[in-house]
Amino acid sequence: MADAEAMRRSAAIVTQDPDKRLIVVSATSGTTNLLTSFSNAVVVSEKEDYYEKIRDKHLAICNQLKNPDSVKPRVESVLEELKKLTTIQVIGNREKDQILSVGERISSIIFTEILNEMEPGAVWIDAREIIITDDIHGNAEPFIETIEHKSSEKLEPVLKENRVITQGFIGSTKSGVSTTLGRGGSDYSAALFAEALNADVLEIWTDVTAIYTTDPRIEPDALPITEISFDEAAELSVFGAKILHPATLKPAIRKSIRVYVGSSYHPEQPGTWIVKETGDKPVIRAISLRRKQTLLTVHSLDMLHRHGYLARLFEVLAKYKISVDLVTTSEVSVSMTLDTDIQSAEKNKLTEKVLNELRTFCNVNIEKNLALVALVGNNLHATAGLSGPVFGALKDINIRLICHGASSHNLCFLVEEEKAEETVRTLHKMFINTKNSTFKS
Repeated sequence: MADAEAMRRSAAIVTQDPDKRLIVVSATSGTTNLLTSFSNAVVVSEKEDYYEKIRDKHLAICNQLKNPDSVKPRVESVLEELKKLTTIQVIGNREKDQILSVGERISSIIFTEILNEMEPGAVWIDAREIIITDDIHGNAEPFIETIEHKSSEKLEPVLKENRVITQGFIGSTKSGVSTTLGRGGSDYSAALFAEALNADVLEIWTDVTAIYTTDPRIEPDALPITEISFDEAAELSVFGAKILHPATLKPAIRKSIRVYVGSSYHPEQPGTWIVKETGDKPVIRAISLRRKQTLLTVHSLDMLHRHGYLARLFEVLAKYKISVDLVTTSEVSVSMTLDTDIQSAEKNKLTEKVLNELRTFCNVNIEKNLALVALVGNNLHATAGLSGPVFGALKDINIRLICHGASSHNLCFLVEEEKAEETVRTLHKMFINTKNSTFKS
């Protein structure tokens, strides 16, 4: 959705298949960042500058259409909502969601026009009438049953005769206040729609040709994966793969909806199918990396042979909405990883208030600038001889935490951020690029 050309490429993919009925679009490239800067700006003149950039960007796309005047009034109507907010100095989370909704709303209006240039009959629908959520602005939680009811009422009758264009990322509360599902949430929106409509297939068209065995920017010899299981793909998305939003697969798994990931730039490439069960089940399918991890370690002799200590620890973390990923324990210590590379500005922050409450019953140590490396595959917890080669290959790299056995689909550990890419390349060469690896399918 970068520009008019990209929209036309996407529209061509849609028109080639009559079964593509509901199309969920994201904002144009860079627009969400501009809107975020708009909402963070304090000086009115700064807001006006960002507004002009957003306005010029989208009107320039409109001018590339066959009939610009047919779409400009609707685009300018949405832009006018944004302009009215330039005089507000301090933007709250509620207003920020209203601002961020502008990107998807405008891009979907323009895309509908472009699709109708190729094949008349596409209908635009506001996702906020269907994706109903709670009021946690910036990271709203959808109400699944309500979405199913709204889809049955507002979407299904239209889809019988027309293709429908709607927006990803955005929703609204039951009272009609705009919300957002978090950055990268367009994929998640599409999955929610697919679940509500009992779709056969959910297709995600992006700028990459497939899901790869690791990030090709880190390892140029990374390989495309043509088929991967729900469980494996979910692990990859949670542990750093950027292709899928971590929540995307949940609705698809609940309804066993096949998911396809393909490139709008190279639609002829095979892409990746995500399915319930795959034909092959290699021990190591892929390696993912998640940066900006924090290791929180608490220590207290009160842990020794005492019940209730862990309950107290996690009660404090829950109180301050601190989300913990990996956990390891000894008799008197607990180490936990926190993902501090998340978008929500207030989430997972170890403020002094949190730390002071923890210090009332334990010693606290914090380590930053760490990265989480995850080997993702099948039956890792029951594969003899795996740990030796993994950590033997990393004998010169300091490993801070290991989590192995809790899941059959991953083996995770922390390394210093500066050693993260070297770690990924070393393991990829040993386990994936090596033809005779014991741990390949």
